[in-house]
Amino acid sequence: VQLVESGGGLVQPGGSLRLSCAASGFTVSEFVMRWYRQAPGKDREWVAIITSTSSPNYVESVRGRFTISRDNAKNTVYLQMNNLKPDDTAVYYCNALKFGRSYWGQGTLVTVSS
Repeated sequence: VQLVESGGGLVQPGGSLRLSCAASGFTVSEFVMRWYRQAPGKDREWVAIITSTSSPNYVESVRGRFTISRDNAKNTVYLQMNNLKPDDTAVYYCNALKFGRSYWGQGTLVTVSS
């Protein structure tokens, strides 16, 4: 079982990035998939969630700017991030959860700075 995040990098305020979370060893459509982030010196926080039975949801600070989606054929979850702000700077992690089984990726760093 493996989750591999990619797509992070340095972007200017107002810019966009798309993060990818490629899964192997399980099917993302059968799991609750979340994106989390951890900023320097802060606790990890939940950012976005997607399931097979309900609409995506977001933490208030990113609602309207971030979009979580899933490509079942590629077994991959995405996080489209628009209008990025310096406060979005963090390591972003992908998480899969089902019946107490929780899997994490290694994270991808997003830095928003001019």
